[in-house]
Amino acid sequence: MEQSNQVVWITGASSGLGKGMALEFASQGAKLAVSARRMDLLEEVVKEIEAKGGIANAYHCDVLDSQSIKNCVDEIIRDFGKLDVAIANAGYGVLGKIEDLNEADWSRQLAVNVTGLALSCKFALPHLRKTKGRLVLLGSVAAFVPNPGTGAYGASKAAVHNMGESLQMELKGTGVSCTIIHPGMVESNITRVDNEGNFHPERQDPRPAKLMWTTEKAAKVMVKAIEKRKSVFVFTGHGKFIVFLAKYFPSLGRMIKDKMSPK
Repeated sequence: MEQSNQVVWITGASSGLGKGMALEFASQGAKLAVSARRMDLLEEVVKEIEAKGGIANAYHCDVLDSQSIKNCVDEIIRDFGKLDVAIANAGYGVLGKIEDLNEADWSRQLAVNVTGLALSCKFALPHLRKTKGRLVLLGSVAAFVPNPGTGAYGASKAAVHNMGESLQMELKGTGVSCTIIHPGMVESNITRVDNEGNFHPERQDPRPAKLMWTTEKAAKVMVKAIEKRKSVFVFTGHGKFIVFLAKYFPSLGRMIKDKMSPK
C-alpha cells in the first residue's frame, strides 16, 4: 500500500495498540487522524508523530455517543478530504465473574466494544467506499477462548468477530476490505481501566510478562495485516496456539488457559 497519500483514522489512539498503530502508520508516511476521549494524551501522540516529520490531527471522540462519532468523522473529512483506513480500536474490558456483574457492567461493556465499534464502522463506510479503503475491527483472542473473570469481555469480542464476518459479506464487490484482528497478550493499559471505564495508571498488569509482546512489535504486524487486507489475523504465537487448541482440542485448551489465568 502506498502510504504517503493514505488518511488513517484510529479510535482509542491515545495509548496502547491504538497509539502504536498510529506511530507505525506515520513512520510509513500515512496521515493520521487519531481520536479518543483523553485529548491531553492524544495531543502527545500528535506531537510525537510531528516530531518525526509526520502529519497528524487529534479529534475528540466518545464511542458511547453516536453524535460524537459522526462529528469526529465529519471533521476528519473536512480536514483531510477523504478516508482510506478506519480502525475501530477503542475498547476496554469489564472484569468479574458473570454472576457478580450487574446490568450497568454489561451495558457499558457492550456499548463500548460492540455498539461503539459498529457505529464507528457505520460513519466511516460511506467514505471508505469512495476510496475502496480498509475497515479494521479490533477483536481479541478472548473471542475464542473462555476465561474465568472475563466472560463479558470475551462475549463482546465474539460479537466483534461475528460482526466483522457479516461486514465482509455485506462489503463484497465494493472494493472495501474488512480485517478482523485478534491480538493475544500485548503490552497495553487494558488492565488499568476499571469496570466504569476509569483509568488507573498505578495498577499492575496481572498478565504473565514473559508472554506479552511489546506494543511496537504488535503494531508492525497489525499494520502489515491491514496492508495485505487479511480477513482474519490472529497473533501472537501463544495466541494462535490457544485459539488452535480451543478449536480442535477444547478440553486441553481450557485446562491450559485456566493455568495461565491469574488467580
